Amino acid sequence: MSVFKSMNITASALTVNRLRMDVISSNIANVDTTRAKMVDGEWVPYQRKTVTLKSKEGQFSNFLNVAMEKNEVGDGVKVTKINDDTETPFKLVYDPTHPDANEDGYVEMPNVDLLKEMVDLISATRSYEANITVFNANKAMLTKALEIGK
Repeated sequence: MSVFKSMNITASALTVNRLRMDVISSNIANVDTTRAKMVDGEWVPYQRKTVTLKSKEGQFSNFLNVAMEKNEVGDGVKVTKINDDTETPFKLVYDPTHPDANEDGYVEMPNVDLLKEMVDLISATRSYEANITVFNANKAMLTKALEIGK
């Protein structure tokens, strides 16, 4: 195993969490976007995006068994897909003066919940910070190991 493998694993987690923060930021920025894309000649609101993650090696149970048998670590984490949240319906807001209001005066707003986005953002930020701590600890251990040879 390379001495830098643990740094590569941590770097993959940093990259993934940075992408999660970017997607969440996009969701927050588009919380009021009623014209995100055109479908069948009509504008539809912005749909919330989510990030799907996966271990680079596959299932956790497989990784755990290999780690226990061979005393090896995994290869990190990767993004498999950025999905549109199609399960959460658009919010209907009564505003007859809005240019996108229907004949009843309701406007379809994006399915972005600011509270959920802020919780996800805090989670991604904390994960990012934890991986920075791991990276710095690993760097300090490697530095101390190099000092042994002096």
